[in-house]
Amino acid sequence: MIETIGWTIPEWLEAQRESSSDEGLARIIAQVATFSKDDVAFITIASEDFLKAQWKHLQAIPRAKELPLYGVPFAPKDNIDVAGLPTTVACPAFKYEPTKDAVIVQILKAAGAIPICKTNLDQFATGLVGTRSPYGAVPSAFNSEYCSGGSSSGSSNVVARGLAPFSLGTDTAGSGRVPAMHNNLIGLKPSRGAFSATGVVPACRELDCVSVFAQNLRDAKTVFDITAKYDPVDSYSRPLPDIMLPSFGPKPKLAIPDVPQWFSDTENAPLWETAVEEFKAAGVDLVPSDFTPMYKLGACLYEGPWVAERYTVVRRLIESDPDAMDPTVRTIIQLANKFSAADQFDWEHLRRDLVREIETKFADFDGFLVPTAPLSPKIKDVQADPIKLNSKQGTYTNFVNFADMAALAIPAGFRQDGMPFGVTIVGRKHTDYALLDIAQKVLNTKERCLGNLGKKSVVGVTDVIV
Repeated sequence: MIETIGWTIPEWLEAQRESSSDEGLARIIAQVATFSKDDVAFITIASEDFLKAQWKHLQAIPRAKELPLYGVPFAPKDNIDVAGLPTTVACPAFKYEPTKDAVIVQILKAAGAIPICKTNLDQFATGLVGTRSPYGAVPSAFNSEYCSGGSSSGSSNVVARGLAPFSLGTDTAGSGRVPAMHNNLIGLKPSRGAFSATGVVPACRELDCVSVFAQNLRDAKTVFDITAKYDPVDSYSRPLPDIMLPSFGPKPKLAIPDVPQWFSDTENAPLWETAVEEFKAAGVDLVPSDFTPMYKLGACLYEGPWVAERYTVVRRLIESDPDAMDPTVRTIIQLANKFSAADQFDWEHLRRDLVREIETKFADFDGFLVPTAPLSPKIKDVQADPIKLNSKQGTYTNFVNFADMAALAIPAGFRQDGMPFGVTIVGRKHTDYALLDIAQKVLNTKERCLGNLGKKSVVGVTDVIV
């Protein structure tokens, strides 16, 4: 059978549609057979019986081969329910067996996609580093010494290695963007409420977004088009506008940090400057601006009482068996105990004031362009300083969901140590397509590497959105 590692959605779709039912199933089984139970990117690998059951369900759908994702495998993060596979949220003591698929999984399966595993993550989706899991610290697909980023560590790693053409992550503070940078991927963080979160174990329910990792813009948009559906069961779901803004026009105006924060890193700044010039060459107007209100807003997420929202998810476990939790995750979530109900209102008022300041100050802008993360840390460095270093990684991501914005992380070259760098385009809610349009103009100007596959993009094809 032809090697399927590294295939994109169109490549999978063409092969599956041209194959018999038995051949299509065999192709999926053969792909999953390459996975190792010792691979820290996975928590659960689907059994052959599970895959056969998924395939049987797919074949029962009328005109199945016409479905937009017919026979295409995907990798959900292990805080997203898939019936027949356990959900652990990277905490064995929390493990349960879901009887229903998460709504977003239902939507993807109805479109023909096949879930093939559950991927590793920072426990309870608390972290931007990918090291806070009893199932192992997930490395970047480029270097086993470096972090994959988190919390969607496994989901990003498997796509970068070509083990699935796309995966689902979640993003509260940057978990769908930072891992994209460390694995040279597209990381699509939709507008809040665009994707259903029913059947997703929450971190901060009012902020959580299911996210998408893909090798290219075309695949990311394909998944967005299929999965962005209003879910009346999800209290935080919101319908998209009937007409979505397709573009910001011929010359988008984006704010960039006037003094970017790199902390101790020296290799990312030159790549950022190169990315800035590439955006300018693509017709984007970039205006250096004071990012103080965004930094202050982002700091609220973990310095304020929003950690109490995480506490509500793990209350029974953290109060009855706290040692069952990762010690760093436990320490962060236990901070909820220091806040009162009055504190919550004080902080919420501060949040609203900062959001209004940002809205007013940047009213004439289409959005922002930022480094996806300031650092490219090694696993050993994170383990030596797990909280402070993780906090720095959220410099350019933490504010986004608080401010009700959409974001798109894209690759932006490679460091001298071989690790990828990335930038993120941020816009107001429901500008998801306009962000893809800007990215298309930048990425489609030259050949680039896809994930860590040894494959190159095709100018005029790979990163063109329709």
